[in-house]
Amino acid sequence: MQRRIRTKYIFVTGGVVSSLGKGIAAASIGRLLKARGFQVTIIKLDPYINVDPGTMSPFQHGEVYVTDDGAETDLDLGHYERFIDTSMSQNNNATTGQIYYTVIMRERRGDYLGKTVQVIPHITDEIKNRITQAGGDEKYYDVVIVEVGGTVGDIESQPFLEAIRQFGLEHAPNEVMYVHLTLVPFIKSSGEIKTKPTQHSVMKLREIGLQPHMLICRTQVPLSEEARDKIALFCSLRPEMVIEGRDVDTIYEIPLDFEKNGVGEKVVSRLKLKKREPDLSGWKSFVHKIKNPSSFARIAICGKYTNLRDSYKSIIEAFVHAGVENDAKVELKWIDSEKVSGENLVNLMQDCSGLLIPGGFGERGTEGMVAAVQFARTHLLPYFGICLGLQCAVIEFARHLCQLENANSTEFDTDTPHPVIDLMETQIPVKQKGGTMRLGQYRCVLSKGSSCYKAYGRKEISERHRHRYEVNNQYRDSLEEKGLMIAGINPENNLVEAIEVKDHPWFVGVQFHPELKSRALGAHPLFRDFIRAALNYVKQKNRQQED
Repeated sequence: MQRRIRTKYIFVTGGVVSSLGKGIAAASIGRLLKARGFQVTIIKLDPYINVDPGTMSPFQHGEVYVTDDGAETDLDLGHYERFIDTSMSQNNNATTGQIYYTVIMRERRGDYLGKTVQVIPHITDEIKNRITQAGGDEKYYDVVIVEVGGTVGDIESQPFLEAIRQFGLEHAPNEVMYVHLTLVPFIKSSGEIKTKPTQHSVMKLREIGLQPHMLICRTQVPLSEEARDKIALFCSLRPEMVIEGRDVDTIYEIPLDFEKNGVGEKVVSRLKLKKREPDLSGWKSFVHKIKNPSSFARIAICGKYTNLRDSYKSIIEAFVHAGVENDAKVELKWIDSEKVSGENLVNLMQDCSGLLIPGGFGERGTEGMVAAVQFARTHLLPYFGICLGLQCAVIEFARHLCQLENANSTEFDTDTPHPVIDLMETQIPVKQKGGTMRLGQYRCVLSKGSSCYKAYGRKEISERHRHRYEVNNQYRDSLEEKGLMIAGINPENNLVEAIEVKDHPWFVGVQFHPELKSRALGAHPLFRDFIRAALNYVKQKNRQQED
């Protein structure tokens, strides 16, 4: 597509401490530009040496976010998609591992014609190439936002910071903007905020030749005019380019907070983009509904990574979106599946109106999940199983309704007499771990009359996957005879994609990950209908108590 203007670039860096919210800040700036009608995409540069997070423990990295094209990426890409409603791809995440791997492969082919391969220019050139690729050769983007992972001062981040310094020199001043996110701590004992960490963070940036054009200062308390002026003076900025980033009730308020502080206008002015009035009416309505729900549902999440909530980040946000569409506040009750038994389930679930079992790998905690599934099925509690959650539901059904004693997944028990869940045929020869699962978007044909069909409102869908094991087709007839509905099939490989239990108010298991397609202004239909079923469960329970 012909470009109308040259693509502009915004680089978001972070200082002082990690986990300040660079991803949310980048996504929020993207939202403000989208609200003005600009085409926007975002790329995350990750400094770790892993090729991608696919082989990393959720306790190390949190959720692995999977794109349509099957890339295993950083969870920040989920924030990007939810905020700017644009699907990401492998071009939107680059790691140190990927960069060095690409350069080394070129060296092995002789592409560098005998030259010594060095960090500068070869590594930095490849980083710049990835940034340019994110803009797309065929797609047209007005703005590419680049989030640089890590914290200024980290050894791992240095090549990325050097690359974006060079990038700025190679482009016109109105084509590049540097935004730096820092912490302005509040010292409770003295009752004052401290600007020195921000000054030192910007000093580190300037040592390598980067001068931020805007500072976003994370703070728990209002940033006084005196503090703002002091930061501006020592960081060579105009005071109006020092933005207060106060803590808010929900991350979805941040774009509105930024807009109130003039971030959108200042970005447009710096990049000399066409000035347009932003349309944030839908976003404002969404935030209002989050903060002013009229009903309530408590959902139990029974999983193995509950000690780190970032492992289920997209699920958490999907419940926020589904709550808004049902005018409800969704409270999540976290249950460690290793601590679940048939004896304590009544106490654990008595205050819940729905159960979700999310994805995961390995045997640990799976028997607790199977017990929780049985409770939901026999007590007519709305149930939603995702990936491993579908597999646990099939195992439970096979054991207790098909009378297949010790039925299991070969992932958990290689000697099970009834492998109702088994390794996919395409996975049998696979030896390498990284990037070898069934990944990305695949088609699914839904059964008419199923809860899935009713939720989507159409027969054919496509969803994102990340798994190696599947429902064993040899057991499908036995399962269906006892009342398990095969609600969705992948037509290319005849794989079970969705199951339901008949004569149950709402019992759905899916092999894919619907949470990855939920958006702030468009809840995923399965999450929406699951919350609707949970609210109906609450109403019925209240009526029974009144009677």
